[in-house]
Amino acid sequence: MATLAPQLQTPSTETSSGQRLYQKAKRLIPGGTQLLSKRPEMILPEFWPTYYTQARGIEVVDLSGKTYKDMSLMGVGACVLGYADPDVDEAVKAAVDNGVMCTLNAPEEVWLAELLCELHPWAHMVRFARTGGEAMAIAVRIARARTRRDRVAFCGYHGWADWYLAANLGKEDALDGHLLPGLDPGGVPRGLRGTALPFHYNRFDQLKAIVDKHHGELAAIVMEPQRGQAPDPGFLENVRDVASEIGAVLIFDEITTGFRMTTGGIHLLLGVCPDIAVFAKGLANGYAMAAVLGTGEAMQAAQSTFISSTNWTERIGFAAALATIRKHRRENVAAHLTMIGNMVKIGWERAAKYMGLRLHHDGLPSLAHFHIEHEDHGNLITLFSQIMLEKGYLACDQFKPSFAHQHDHVSEYLEAVSDTFLTLADAVAWGDVALRLKGPPAHKGFYRLTS
Repeated sequence: MATLAPQLQTPSTETSSGQRLYQKAKRLIPGGTQLLSKRPEMILPEFWPTYYTQARGIEVVDLSGKTYKDMSLMGVGACVLGYADPDVDEAVKAAVDNGVMCTLNAPEEVWLAELLCELHPWAHMVRFARTGGEAMAIAVRIARARTRRDRVAFCGYHGWADWYLAANLGKEDALDGHLLPGLDPGGVPRGLRGTALPFHYNRFDQLKAIVDKHHGELAAIVMEPQRGQAPDPGFLENVRDVASEIGAVLIFDEITTGFRMTTGGIHLLLGVCPDIAVFAKGLANGYAMAAVLGTGEAMQAAQSTFISSTNWTERIGFAAALATIRKHRRENVAAHLTMIGNMVKIGWERAAKYMGLRLHHDGLPSLAHFHIEHEDHGNLITLFSQIMLEKGYLACDQFKPSFAHQHDHVSEYLEAVSDTFLTLADAVAWGDVALRLKGPPAHKGFYRLTS
């Protein structure tokens, strides 16, 4: 891997520390960051580096000039090829040189639409956005326009938009079983109460109960085709059948799972096609890009409502997505992600067993996470991140592999994990896990960051 270039000096000593800058950020930016998952409280409060000056491959340089290997989130799953991939960046630089905005349209958007439909033969039309949350809002809007209905049945986590947070109007814990507890619906119109109806993955009986109660009222069924656990036999097929039966639009949220197990959506491997699929994150290797693709019948409904934005036409996202997808397919990136992810999952399990820790890992190989089965799990994971940071790693209880992760990276990482698990086992034996933390334990969920 190429060595990162020398770092620019920060403009003042006040911003030389990521944590000091973060304290300033919390006075200037509500919540401190734009993305909940990037708040340092979520991993290592008071000590997470928080900001970077450079990122390339799997290496990240913080404001103090320290270099870390990222064996954690890799841009929250967006950078499937690795940071600053040279092929993608070359395409982006060419787009910049040729002008990223114009009165006319960039032809790349047609080329990208054509490529996405080639990868997903069931789809015939595509609309574009720049972020996953807004793309999901577009998809639900199209479904409501198509059906002229209001209610949405959903499972899983699908972002910040009103249509989704409406599930917590009058029932504060409705979303707690959907990956992120404590989401406050403040600012969501009360009139949306009862329009978002949750069910759990692999619980077709719950969805059927919603359908039976609201037959003829459901605009859409929204879900990830797979996240952690695999679908039970017949589950996705039953969801597909009931959506068709009641005339609801089946929307697969592939924002996280897309381009992690195959070139395109994971639903291609599962053999069940939706009416609409939504992509973001890995679609453009970290550049802002999102796509809503679907059948012609479903997507034409976009013409019966108003969905339009100037920056959805800028050229960079299209160029980055085209370069990402082409490389992803050419290099069989999905197979590499699976191989690296499985190596890490097996390594976690072996190291924990050797050190006497009870560890459970779950998730797709390319979206892996682990849980230490102990009453002090939260403190143990915080201590894990603390020790691994001292060893030069950005690490937590998740690992999202990229094409830039290689065998030697994994081997070195797992050596550090073994040493760290030994310390965790010692802390458990002595009962002093919390005392070994330099700061507070990591927060989980949204509610603890709202005060």
